[in-house]
Amino acid sequence: MKRLNTILLLVLSAGAAAACPVCERNQPKVLQGVTHGAGPESQWDYLIVSLTAAVVVLTLFFSVKWLLRPGETSPQHIKNVILNNE
Repeated sequence: MKRLNTILLLVLSAGAAAACPVCERNQPKVLQGVTHGAGPESQWDYLIVSLTAAVVVLTLFFSVKWLLRPGETSPQHIKNVILNNE
């Protein structure tokens, strides 16, 4: 329960990390109000961030999928050697 409260606090406080007026003015229209600091230097920055986000989303998807349904059905699988210790 304590972990859930911490996660909720972090999610709900995300608005406090919004960009200041100076940073907001210097950002491109897509990122205004979202981030601090200098904006992207070129179109390559958008491509790099997009590809990285896609890798993260795919990794998260397959991690949850294989955590919930591992799919090891072979009786020779290593988990069965440990679980069926006779």
